[in-house]
Amino acid sequence: MTIDRIVMLFAGTVVLVSVALSQLHHIYWLFLTAFVGANLFQASITGFCPLAKILKALGSKPGQAFS
Repeated sequence: MTIDRIVMLFAGTVVLVSVALSQLHHIYWLFLTAFVGANLFQASITGFCPLAKILKALGSKPGQAFS
């Protein structure tokens, strides 16, 4: 699995979990969803993604976006 796919999988999972938690526990969990969205937005503009840097350091192979 490439870094690109891992980043998308992780972001999608965090969004779905935070939305579920906002419905089951407290509406403030949506701040986590907003944070993930803002991070994806800035990563698309700047090319800097903290998770991608960590995965690259751990030895995952880069895909098209994070080569």
